[in-house]
Amino acid sequence: MAVSDHVDLETFMAGVTKRNPGQTEFIQAVHEVAQDIFEFMEDKVHYHEAQILRRMAEPDRVISFRVCWEDDNHNVRVQRGWRVQNNNAIGPYKGGIRFHPSVTESVLKFLAFEQTFKNSLTGLPMGGGKGGANFNPRGKSDAEVMRFCQSFMSELYRHIGPNTDVPAGDIGVGGREIGYMFGQYKRLTNRWEGVLTGKGQEYGGSQMRPEATGYGAVYFLRNMLKHQGMDVEGHTAVISGSGNVATHAAEKITQLGGKVLTMSDSGGFIHDPDGMTQEKIDWIKHLKTVKRGRISEYADEFSGATYHEGKRPWDVACDLALPCATQNELNEDEAKSLVSNGVKGVSEGANMPTTLEGVKVFHDAKIMYGPGKAANAGGVAVSGLEMSQNSERISWNSERLGEMLTDLMEGIHEKCTEYGEQEGGYVDYVKGANIAGFKKVADAMMAFGVV
Repeated sequence: MAVSDHVDLETFMAGVTKRNPGQTEFIQAVHEVAQDIFEFMEDKVHYHEAQILRRMAEPDRVISFRVCWEDDNHNVRVQRGWRVQNNNAIGPYKGGIRFHPSVTESVLKFLAFEQTFKNSLTGLPMGGGKGGANFNPRGKSDAEVMRFCQSFMSELYRHIGPNTDVPAGDIGVGGREIGYMFGQYKRLTNRWEGVLTGKGQEYGGSQMRPEATGYGAVYFLRNMLKHQGMDVEGHTAVISGSGNVATHAAEKITQLGGKVLTMSDSGGFIHDPDGMTQEKIDWIKHLKTVKRGRISEYADEFSGATYHEGKRPWDVACDLALPCATQNELNEDEAKSLVSNGVKGVSEGANMPTTLEGVKVFHDAKIMYGPGKAANAGGVAVSGLEMSQNSERISWNSERLGEMLTDLMEGIHEKCTEYGEQEGGYVDYVKGANIAGFKKVADAMMAFGVV
């Protein structure tokens, strides 16, 4: 092995930081993976010689473009759009599109990097990508959102395709936005093909897709509990967020006999000590998807519930915690609060919602902790199944897709335990997910030579 190949973790991360100045989210994501992978690669000279991790931490390409559109008052508006195509060693790039003011190149690079490992864990032939724009659909009319989506797709369509890159929805991109983008793609290409997932069922979408990420996070949590001889039933849960992932996670926790105590949005969180019934969860779904209201309204609707403005729910005593909102929403002090309050398991419905310091707290306390790349992989797994259905021109029913999702999440859990089981029965799911996800992609890259 060449001397230049023989670097330690600190030297490797110094290089990543130098090459990506100011991209803190991306650097954090790479460091979280690299600290486990370096230990795994210690005696595997071929990975070092091929610079595999160095290559994974450099996206295949980052596409940046201007998005011009006109608002309802005929003002010309200008946004920036991106598509990060990180790695397609095991299949076409696959990952969501996010519309939110917080979107930056760093955020999308971190998401695309994480997506590479997450997609690998599913066992489906999908590479990793992510895209989006610093556009905020909140408060915009349907006509404004349509014009933005059409303009965004007028550039993006050049870079995607069913065998190249298949985007999906993410924060700020739901069924409405996917419909507008798919319509523009058809107009521009004169082709109907499975180039986007998360589509409406009327035009090639898959049943179970809306539920998949939230349900999957709970299935992964259930597998972690089962591995330790426990179950969801009878346990209390705190959940952050109130969008698609959070509401469906709450729904599944409730169906399995657990009690959901909290949900939140960017303004604060609500605490319902009586627990959320299906009726209450349906009310939140309507509030967020139809009325586009704020979670604070829950406390006005249901007696006994309280609203805590400007706060997050991690100080509420619970058995289970599911961060389902956004990245870095659960820090070191909040993790310590969860541990001191007796939390037994944490399953991430969002991408990298726990800071590195928070993850260390859970690890040191031997708390069952399912990282997003494993726990929330159910969404992209069903997206992959939607791709298969589009290719075959068929549609599977919810029952079959539910069984497939359950099996996929069980399989991901098994891969994590294979590489993450420690002495004494504790499972380091972060390490297990990182190594299992890395190994498949790395071996595929090795087969291709230096490309």
